[in-house]
Amino acid sequence: MTNLNKHIFNWNGLEVAWNKKGTLSNKPVKTLLIHGFGANKDHWRHNQSILGTFNESYAIDLIGFGESSQPNSCIKGEKKCSENFCYNFENWSNQIADFTKLIIKQPVILIGNSIGGVIALRAAKILGSNCEGVILINCAQRLMDDKQLKNQAIFQKKMRPLLKFITSKRWLSKNLFKNAAKPAFIKKVLQQAYPSGSNIDEELIDLLYKPTKGLGAPEAFHGFINIFNDYLAPDLMKELDIPVDMIWGQKDPWEPVSEAKHWFSTIKCIRSLHIIPNSGHCPHDESPELVNPLLLKLIQEAT
Repeated sequence: MTNLNKHIFNWNGLEVAWNKKGTLSNKPVKTLLIHGFGANKDHWRHNQSILGTFNESYAIDLIGFGESSQPNSCIKGEKKCSENFCYNFENWSNQIADFTKLIIKQPVILIGNSIGGVIALRAAKILGSNCEGVILINCAQRLMDDKQLKNQAIFQKKMRPLLKFITSKRWLSKNLFKNAAKPAFIKKVLQQAYPSGSNIDEELIDLLYKPTKGLGAPEAFHGFINIFNDYLAPDLMKELDIPVDMIWGQKDPWEPVSEAKHWFSTIKCIRSLHIIPNSGHCPHDESPELVNPLLLKLIQEAT
């Protein structure tokens, strides 16, 4: 899918691709959309224009994804230099915060899907008064994080050092990526992520497949699968005093709705939880007819 509205933001020597839809209104707050792992700004294809009817809506490609730069990764134990990038939630969150301050230049509501939700929460803390609220769509629970080991079986705990050793090997991650970066494989993953099958079309497969052809795409994948000790959403939310709203696909195969219900009942800043029936990990794209009215309502309530 060709995006004629694409812009480039130069950030710390890297190119960040973004777009904007809608027209400036007298509303005080804009929206910034943050995609999940393997996705990009065009994954908001059914949402951004609708949000643009309220005020300008921005979507951004995280470093390593979409049309943004895909630098070599720097994982734990490797030397950081000007030619590589530490793929982690702190750096992605700073990317979002700097983009908000330098390009949008107005308060925002951050809307994030999957890992984009974790990034939105951390960016909100960095932005302070420049962020009016966060909307999480099937936020990543990051079950493979070291801090989650206490909730896992003894076998998994004992295997963690071996898992880290294996994933650190580039020859392995490149082969894994090579096998995954195929339209047929992407379609199979989508059939898991979108249990209703709605909106799994050639446009979606193509927008996810095209970025995998970038020379640096295997490095971005390598960096991501080696994130084992980083932010967790509940910890970040406990530091926030702005409203957080949650939208959750009821049949998400990876991020169980039961955990979202637990967050809602125990974390003070969470204002609402809306469960989307028959939808999975990306209800904004699978069931936009249900999610878009919710998004508009939540944005209006937060401003």
